[in-house]
Amino acid sequence: MPVFPKISLTPEVENYLKEGFMNKEVVSVSGKEAAERKFETLLNHLSHPPSFTTVRVNTHLASVQHVKTLLLAEFQKVCFNGLSVPVLQHPDLQDVLLIPVVGPRKNIKKQQCEAVVGAQCGNAVLRGAHVYVPGIVSASSFMKAGDVVSVYSDIKGKCKKGARAFDGTKVFLGNGISALSRKEIFSGLSELKGIGIRMTEPIYLSPSFDNVLPSYLFLQNLPSAVVTHVLNPQPGEKILDMCAAPGGKTTHIAALMHDQGEVIALDKISNKVEKIKQNALLLGLNSIKAFCFDGTKALKLDMIEDTEGAPPFSPESFDRILLDAPCSGMGQRPNMSCTWTLREVMSYQPLQRKLFTVAVQLLKPGGVLVYSTCTITLAENEEQVAWALSTFPCLQLQPQEPQIGGEGMMGAGLSLEQRRQLQRFNPSAVPLQDPDRDSLRDARAEDMIQLANKDCIGFFIAKFLKWKSTSEKDPQK
Repeated sequence: MPVFPKISLTPEVENYLKEGFMNKEVVSVSGKEAAERKFETLLNHLSHPPSFTTVRVNTHLASVQHVKTLLLAEFQKVCFNGLSVPVLQHPDLQDVLLIPVVGPRKNIKKQQCEAVVGAQCGNAVLRGAHVYVPGIVSASSFMKAGDVVSVYSDIKGKCKKGARAFDGTKVFLGNGISALSRKEIFSGLSELKGIGIRMTEPIYLSPSFDNVLPSYLFLQNLPSAVVTHVLNPQPGEKILDMCAAPGGKTTHIAALMHDQGEVIALDKISNKVEKIKQNALLLGLNSIKAFCFDGTKALKLDMIEDTEGAPPFSPESFDRILLDAPCSGMGQRPNMSCTWTLREVMSYQPLQRKLFTVAVQLLKPGGVLVYSTCTITLAENEEQVAWALSTFPCLQLQPQEPQIGGEGMMGAGLSLEQRRQLQRFNPSAVPLQDPDRDSLRDARAEDMIQLANKDCIGFFIAKFLKWKSTSEKDPQK
């Protein structure tokens, strides 16, 4: 049963999504009422966190078993509210560990002292984070350091910074202990960036990974780890990650290649590029070269100029390319509110096509291109695949390994065989979970892994093979 309201969207965006999920092809197969029920279920699930926290082991520095042992020892240190938490190794993603989330817990007593946090901060708390000072929007006038505080999320962004109370729409996230007084939090000192409230009784009990084995672990959603395995990078190859920040998939590529080869990472925002470099350094990976560069301009047009390994790049110079494209992000969980306009949501499809066109030209014949998004819209996913196949005769859709997500959605004109070669992770594939300590103790590992595969963020993956050069003419035309 849902404990939070369904995701709040602008009416135009909700109608747009509804049209996609209730398109003629879907309705003709499942019926209008069933399609509508599925859509409403999806909106409810988006506001709730997944049932598992997923971490990827940096196999470049340590074995999975060694890191698993270290992680269990870390959990014992922090006394995870008296709960013995299992850590499961994914059978199909050997470098991925799964930690089940307990909740929602309904017996937490609300306190008189309150703090309100922004929606983004609130989403992070529901995934196990503590509350950092910049995320606090409001606090009771009498709040002192050491007070037990009830924490709420301002899901509609209506609370004024520094308010002493807030009676608008807010969602209870649990209780914590304030590290600072109200006066200190709102003192105006910009350097206050540490933990403001340490969560002790979160409504969803999930371990915090703040500074936990930072060189060995990377916090990553399950489908994000699947993507790199689908790309299947090999030692010695030259690989491009076109939209790479913050570097989770970039570092995963390098680790799977045993840090042998060349991984080029691009992002057009400089501080995000610095984050990629920091992550590569932290994880001990030397094969990564990160550049601040716009991926839509990554193809070298002037063949005379020599950029010495820096972008732009010569045509057909990469063995594999990952295009984890900028997207509307409508698959992220938990997400209780999205204020985007329809224009903003629809703005991504043209950008994705620009990036895809450059990626095809940069890929060697025989090379692999993987396209992925963390959104649920038909326009950014299956419609992009249909467009790519009709626009680029040199591309063939490929089956994926491992295949963990469901098949692609109907409505974009793809055949059943083509849709089965895609992976769409549907957040509403299973009912919302309500695991407690007893059910967690009695659960079988196989059942928990099946649940982790299905109860995750919304995500999409397509894999293409470039079977001939872009410059070759199609003999059938």
